[in-house]
Amino acid sequence: MIDVRELGALQLDGLREVANIGAGHAATALSQLTNRRITVNVPEIRVVPLEAVPELIGKPDQVIAAVVMQVLGDLTGRTVQVFPAATASRLAGILLGRHHVPFPEGFGEIERSAMREAGNILGGAYLNALSEMLGMLLLTSVPSLAVDMAAAVLTASFLNFGAVDEPVICIDTLFQIDERRESALGHFLLLPDNASLRVILRAIRLEAS
Repeated sequence: MIDVRELGALQLDGLREVANIGAGHAATALSQLTNRRITVNVPEIRVVPLEAVPELIGKPDQVIAAVVMQVLGDLTGRTVQVFPAATASRLAGILLGRHHVPFPEGFGEIERSAMREAGNILGGAYLNALSEMLGMLLLTSVPSLAVDMAAAVLTASFLNFGAVDEPVICIDTLFQIDERRESALGHFLLLPDNASLRVILRAIRLEAS
């Protein structure tokens, strides 16, 4: 098993390069969908054990929106796109052409569908960049959405996670909107199984010793 604590700057830089390509694809897709100028940046990327994820995304009692997809094909695992309250509200508003969508009380089926679409676009963009780099086929399941406290969403029972030391690639995702440079932060979590993580690192010649 890869000890994620051994991954250094070179490994993270390699993963960040792939993430930045995916962020560019996501920005293009979101801009075309909303007819707004949206940029997506990756201010930080980390590879951490599963047990360390909750502290990276905020307080455990914060209500968040999380879009979950299974990764299928030549690599296997799952993705979780985490949207804090302010980001979920802003993205839903943009996608639905509204100024403000209260979160979570204003999230009915239409708003939830919009968040699933946002998560699908972002997850697909990151995985397509990874697929192109690896030269492998990566597919995703239909996205599912959870709106709940962060601690509940990220429990092992909800996401069917494995061991607490399972590696998680955490990509901070910063959305900037229109000329006003509004910003909103999300977190994209990629949870490859251990064999798939080795394939990813080996493909960019950055496998830890």
